[in-house]
Amino acid sequence: MRLAVNVDHFATLREARKSKEPDPVLAALLAEQAGAGGIVCHIRGDRRHIKERDLFMLRQTIKTKLNIEMAATAEMKKIALEVKPEIVSLVPEKPDELTTEGGLQVVQQSNFLQSHIQALQEGGIRVSIFVDPDLEQIEACRRVGVDLIEINTSSYAEAGTHQERLNALERVKEAIGLGRRMGLEIHAGHGLDYYNIRPLAAIQEISEFSIGFAIVARAAIVGVDRAVREMIQLVESKSH
Repeated sequence: MRLAVNVDHFATLREARKSKEPDPVLAALLAEQAGAGGIVCHIRGDRRHIKERDLFMLRQTIKTKLNIEMAATAEMKKIALEVKPEIVSLVPEKPDELTTEGGLQVVQQSNFLQSHIQALQEGGIRVSIFVDPDLEQIEACRRVGVDLIEINTSSYAEAGTHQERLNALERVKEAIGLGRRMGLEIHAGHGLDYYNIRPLAAIQEISEFSIGFAIVARAAIVGVDRAVREMIQLVESKSH
């Protein structure tokens, strides 16, 4: 299993004061030195945190792999084809949301997504879809031509009771099982932290976790290096 560190909220802190610090690019390099297997960031239409400058500097400096989350729009496709990350993760986007609120509705827009994905793939970019643990949506992901999905774990992370969390975990496991049977590579993320990661880290079929806010919050107290190493230890402790 790998840990991919999402550096969005280093940029959120930077933008809170319209400052130059903290630099998400420096944070990404420190995360790599601490053992992260990839760097993730989300460029939004309103540019609320990550900017084009960040994307190009990340592309030029990181040594692992760059995964850019973005909406499936013509504007974002143009940016992706200029930056050339290893992976583009297609996510839904609402202007007023604090964070991504759910997985992409693939069934409802399959025809459009198929052509959008093909254009990115022809540009040498691997495409992922951020998707809820919904079997119909996961089947649609395969039909539109991707071989990689990221399962949205927010229903598990935000469950109010122990039983609700167990039920959500079972839905995630069922979704992962279907994805693997269809030949999809499985990543997982959203709402994961130092306290809820262990049950998911025990699922061997997950090859990578994407975690951002929890690491950024911990880094504000203990530093990037330690925050990333602690999360890697949790991810790897249950993956053998």
